[in-house]
Amino acid sequence: MKRFWKWGKLALGITLLAQIAVSSIYTGTARAAETEAPNLGITAKSAILMEAATGQVLFAQNEDVPMPPASMAKMMTEYLIFESIANKKISWTDTVQISEYSAFLSNNKALSGIPKAMGDTYSVEDLFYAVTIYSDNGAAVALAEKISGTEEKFVQLMNETAAKLGLSKDAYFIGTSGLDRVDLGKYAPSSLPGETIFTARDAALIAYHLLKDHPDIVKYSSIPSKKFRPTDANPMINYDWMLEGNKDNINFKKYVYQGLDGLKTGHTDKAGYCFTGTAVRNDTRLISVVMNSSTRDNSFFDTKKILDYGFTNFEKKEIVQAGATVDALPAVPMKKGVNTQAAAVTGEGLSLLVKKGTSDSAFVKTAQGKPDLVAPIKKGDEVGTLTVTYENKPYTVKMVAANDEEKGSWFRLFFRAIKNFFVDMISGSK
Repeated sequence: MKRFWKWGKLALGITLLAQIAVSSIYTGTARAAETEAPNLGITAKSAILMEAATGQVLFAQNEDVPMPPASMAKMMTEYLIFESIANKKISWTDTVQISEYSAFLSNNKALSGIPKAMGDTYSVEDLFYAVTIYSDNGAAVALAEKISGTEEKFVQLMNETAAKLGLSKDAYFIGTSGLDRVDLGKYAPSSLPGETIFTARDAALIAYHLLKDHPDIVKYSSIPSKKFRPTDANPMINYDWMLEGNKDNINFKKYVYQGLDGLKTGHTDKAGYCFTGTAVRNDTRLISVVMNSSTRDNSFFDTKKILDYGFTNFEKKEIVQAGATVDALPAVPMKKGVNTQAAAVTGEGLSLLVKKGTSDSAFVKTAQGKPDLVAPIKKGDEVGTLTVTYENKPYTVKMVAANDEEKGSWFRLFFRAIKNFFVDMISGSK
């Protein structure tokens, strides 16, 4: 009995030690996670900082929690307007007639908009200015109707595009403006349930694609003020008070951020104050997102903290040089060529924003040649890929042929085949 008691105490002791060890592991993991994301004193409920060239995330806080985005939803509207211009579906000079729905939103004093009457006509570009500068809800609807016939059809395109751009499964749109269903009244879409919602990461991805595919967006978003109609007494004042263009404006001077030229503010009672900002310094463009700040001031001050963190603590480092030979893939096996291998070089360069002082060993490089490569091959043709892994995220670089590779003559290929036959036979015998 005493022996059983001793074994029982020993087992209990081992169990307690195991629990302590497991507890220590989890505690250590939690602390490590906390140190990875610095405490910037952000008051917003979610935030993210992204580098605009690669989509690399530099800072994140609750970035995957879906929230109402308010007028930041208009970034997707802007993207699709640019796409329609690029595809020649519409042009900047096309005229757009204001519908009953568009006029309802334009003339509702509780909602953001410039008064417009049903039947009025404006150019596509005039309305686009109103969307980007003044976050005009009626203008967004009018442009959607111009492109797709109805807003609901346009919103279907928004949701399809969200999937194509790699947004999360939570990303969902019911309107072009970002307004809640209750604000849309009788014009709320019957075929689209729920509310517009997405994450801070989704907002950053929309901004990333908007800036990458249509860089002219900053030509519009950077304008501090502009008259909608020449006859208007007052200009539209951009809700983005952080614009560098406001540096001499006494009312907005305390918000101004060097290099900031966009992108989209948003506010509703449910969403709080939201802001997707973008700024460029020393050839580096960053994208910041804050969602559900308690005040407009806080949304801007949070943005400043996030952008300061990025520009102060990170530096651009060239990881791969364009046209360079890579040790992992100096050449790729090739069939039916004068040569049996095609020399390979990088087809493009890769630069990443990294913490200052990051060593070269932090970047793991692996390469893979194209299987069954067959001559002839032209210089610059893709022959493989180089993958650079940094902080568990892979970045892919094309490997291309360094030279033209001609197809071998039948005579050369015939004797090469004979040689390979005997080599294989001897190897098999061994």
